[in-house]
Amino acid sequence: MEVTRVFDLLPYQLEKFPKEDALATKVKGTWVKYSTKDIIEQVNQLSLGFIKLGVGKDDKVAIISQNRPEWVFTDFALQQLGAVSVPIYPTLTAEDIRFIFSDSEVKLVFVSDKELYDKSKTASAGIEGFKGIYTFSPVDEAKNWEDVKALGQQSDKPLLEEAKSKVKGEDLLTLIYTSGTTGNPKGVMLTHNNLISNYKGCMPLMPVNHFDKALSFLPLCHVYERMLCFLYFATGVSIYFAESMDTIADNLREVKPHMFTTVPRLLEKVYERIVAKGSELEGLKKKLFFWSLKLGNQYDIQGHNSLWYKIQLFIANILVFKKWREALGGNIKAVVSGSAALQPRLARVFWAAKIKVMEGYGLTETSPVICVNRCDARENRIGTVGPVIPGGVEVKIAEDGEILSRGPHIMKGYYKRPDLTAEAIDKEGWFHTGDIGEFVEGKYLKITDRKKEMFKTSGGKYIAPQLVENKFKECNLIEQIMVVGDGQKFPGALIVPNFQNLKSWCEKKGVAYTTDDQMICKKEVLDKFQGEVDKLNESFAQYEKIKKFELLPKLWTIDAGELTPTLKVKRKVVTAKCKNLIDKMYSVNE
Repeated sequence: MEVTRVFDLLPYQLEKFPKEDALATKVKGTWVKYSTKDIIEQVNQLSLGFIKLGVGKDDKVAIISQNRPEWVFTDFALQQLGAVSVPIYPTLTAEDIRFIFSDSEVKLVFVSDKELYDKSKTASAGIEGFKGIYTFSPVDEAKNWEDVKALGQQSDKPLLEEAKSKVKGEDLLTLIYTSGTTGNPKGVMLTHNNLISNYKGCMPLMPVNHFDKALSFLPLCHVYERMLCFLYFATGVSIYFAESMDTIADNLREVKPHMFTTVPRLLEKVYERIVAKGSELEGLKKKLFFWSLKLGNQYDIQGHNSLWYKIQLFIANILVFKKWREALGGNIKAVVSGSAALQPRLARVFWAAKIKVMEGYGLTETSPVICVNRCDARENRIGTVGPVIPGGVEVKIAEDGEILSRGPHIMKGYYKRPDLTAEAIDKEGWFHTGDIGEFVEGKYLKITDRKKEMFKTSGGKYIAPQLVENKFKECNLIEQIMVVGDGQKFPGALIVPNFQNLKSWCEKKGVAYTTDDQMICKKEVLDKFQGEVDKLNESFAQYEKIKKFELLPKLWTIDAGELTPTLKVKRKVVTAKCKNLIDKMYSVNE
């Protein structure tokens, strides 16, 4: 059978490769598995229940929950009616959620637990047309999703078949609000065709099949993980949901997945934990560990390594890197990284350890993948986001360096914002990404910065902050960094130290550690950071070098409004909060 609507994936999987563990989740210490047949039954009952509740074509229903099977059931159940899911990050404030509820005109919301129930109750108060909140986990006095299923058992199945027959590929599937780094979020309208074209374009590039398993932990409310889950259904890959972000390491060892998707920050944390454990070793074991790490940093993915290097790496893989692979479950065929730039040194060392990292690129508006590096080293260029995916996706670089894309993956537009849609998609159908880039070797796309984030110094030189920030993040003492200096004589930087690594450095150097607030003012610490800044500055032209910096005592967070849910820095927010520090940097003439 042919998949023309996303929900067609369910009967497609049942026909091609029915699974006993199509979905799995851990409940009270035990993995609970759902077969393809189980999923279809749950989804159909839920769809019929929605019909009883009066949910129909184009109605909006929000989902606010951590990853769990019920999320998937609700999504597919809505799709079958032509209703539109509005996925929302659980970390958003009640105020942000209220804006989305109101703007999208949601009728119902499904949440995972009491905390999100209470937040949604506050957010939905007084909104016209809002009909109620349902929970996945039992919550006192709240309606439960099982109530909707129960309604479905009393309904006629022909009603569902009739509803499904009216859903077309060009119909709206989902409305995803992009947080953005400024202003109110915009509702991105994605159709069935958008998502189907995207997973089909990515399918031949993913080295997995119906014998394999994937661990899912990135939020399903992000189009990246959601599209990959559709791809898993299409290829028969079993999806195991991690219990939480804190249990990923344990779940990897239990599930032994063949693939997972991630963001660079999580890979950085994995790497940092590995290095921290290596530092605890003693004697020969410690020497072997850091010898292997040094080898990994010198790895050439295209295989331009000497015979002697290859012999040494073979030994390092047996003695050290084998344990890295075991920590990820021992079966990993590929790790796909997206959402932000991956440090080249990390990609290099993971590839050296036989952990293939495929870095890709896309946006919510592009469903999301535009480019991805391949699993085959010959089609992978570290430091780029890879070649354009097949399936009609086009990319070109505008005269000002902006990356433009056109094809079946481009959104229908921004909900109720034809003005913004016209700004983003030109008359020839090219979507303007807002990212600056170039092609390496005429084939591999390299992102150099965000168009709106570039700034000009008073000397008339353009600074690409992301380029500088990504380089500086290679220092293990730097956790977060934001380059500033618009209209100033030189670029400066706000730096949040990696306090765990800073403590380790202080112990080695015999510097007494008191509090984070006090340590960032300590002369020895400031001298150390100045040395690191001087070293990192060597990679840049004179006008790009960081002349001054200020250390901050606390991490920027989503809760404090300084990061988007995808962990991008909200530059305007941080600039406003750190105005005094930034002014201090530029108060003395250089």
